[in-house]
Amino acid sequence: MKRILIFSLAYYPHVGGAEVAIKEITDRIRDVEFHLVTLNFGDELAEERVGNVIVHRLGSSASYLSKILFIPRAARAARDLNTTLHFDMFWAMMSYMAWPIVLARLFHSVRAPYLLTLQDGDPFEHVFNRWFILPFYPLLAYGFRKATRISAISTYLGGWVRRMGYAGNVAIVPNGADLTQFVATTSQEIKTAEHIHLITSSRLVPKNALDDVIRALVMLPENVRFIIYGDGPEEEKLRSLSRSLNVGERVEFKGYVPHSELAESYADAHMFVRPSRTEGMGASFVEAMAAGLPIIATQEGGIADFLFDETRNPETATTGWAVDVNSPEQIALAVKDIMTNPEKVEIVRANALSMVREKYDWNLIAKHMKTLFDQVAQSQ
Repeated sequence: MKRILIFSLAYYPHVGGAEVAIKEITDRIRDVEFHLVTLNFGDELAEERVGNVIVHRLGSSASYLSKILFIPRAARAARDLNTTLHFDMFWAMMSYMAWPIVLARLFHSVRAPYLLTLQDGDPFEHVFNRWFILPFYPLLAYGFRKATRISAISTYLGGWVRRMGYAGNVAIVPNGADLTQFVATTSQEIKTAEHIHLITSSRLVPKNALDDVIRALVMLPENVRFIIYGDGPEEEKLRSLSRSLNVGERVEFKGYVPHSELAESYADAHMFVRPSRTEGMGASFVEAMAAGLPIIATQEGGIADFLFDETRNPETATTGWAVDVNSPEQIALAVKDIMTNPEKVEIVRANALSMVREKYDWNLIAKHMKTLFDQVAQSQ
């Protein structure tokens, strides 16, 4: 049986797109023994099994210093674990996780082949050009150049690797949706609904542009409400904005909901809206499509791989409504179009659902990743 060591700064119960991807993929690959090193945020077990992964947590808090120290600690853990387990390969989840692999190679003589997967949601400059990154940029670039294989969850992120010096082929393997959990039901009837629910699932951070959805409410009928699932540093700012625009009673902050329960939250919604200013991919969009919700979004970053607009992409079957960045007016127009054109909505929903089933089912994605794992492990 192959053994793979995964590097991820966070893992369950702390969940984002990358963490969901690891679990969904590893749960479907039963003939590999997966281990994972991650940061201990202070209240978890040092070692436990989560699904099909044996998790090794390092450190004792989520402080900034602990996150920095995680890199050399993870490198040492890789050395120690590899001494007894003899991993066939390493898997770095997110760009920064190339660092501990580089340190393990340079300082601990651990030279297992490795796969680097790009899952980043911020722009290239934000990820690689911050002041505290620049002194260590050469090590990160080295990690890209020496990777056995690199995969990316979108064409957009796949374009980064040349800028980092990687000369090999990039495998584009997106994040997906659990089609047994996110299930399309009968379309919510908008014309007879007492309240029309716009829903989003996202971190409350500037890049997700939830402020633009709140501004759009001013231009929409009183019965249109915005339901927000997620938490983050922008919550109070968004609450203040909704009050200042006199739409406070139409914006509901639901807070964090476990990913396993999120599908239930879509059942009473009429459309999914997240006009991201930047996005590596955005699995929440694909999950909402799988649940049968019409999507309003920008086409920034990786969103352009799956959201096709009838005007902007006339050569492709329409899968959603595209808007420009920072455009509440266009968001309002898209909402009104969905409200008043049920026949079009049904066609778009069907197109989106068909696409998700063909390209974004986790079962298919896990098979692609298993092929990559085999290629990397066999390269040594």
